[in-house]
Amino acid sequence: MPEQTIVIGGKEFQVACQEGEEHFLLTAARMLDAEAQVLLGQIGRMPESRMLLMAALMLADRTAGLEDQLRDTRARLAEREAELAELSTRPAPQPDRVEVPVVPARLRESLAEMAARAEALADQIEEGLQPRQG
Repeated sequence: MPEQTIVIGGKEFQVACQEGEEHFLLTAARMLDAEAQVLLGQIGRMPESRMLLMAALMLADRTAGLEDQLRDTRARLAEREAELAELSTRPAPQPDRVEVPVVPARLRESLAEMAARAEALADQIEEGLQPRQG
């Protein structure tokens, strides 16, 4: 079992851990040391056991807050997943009905007749503008 030297609040401690867990131990020790440094900065010197207890309580308080947030987040996630599941089982909504105005046949015929007359007039004017050959 490997031993690690950790420093918390300026004090060195020899701690054993499982093989491969060294990184986790060192990370936890850094977190505990950060809390201990805050305490030492605010209060000053204090007995080692009190410093460790207070730093551990501060970390526990922070952890409890994070656990509450995690619980709330999981509850919101479960609500969203249930909502998504409910929405996915609903039938697809009916498509919106789009009405396209239809031009009545009589009007189309009248417009076609007017276009034909306009073309005929344009042809007559064009013929009148061309120089006569003679």
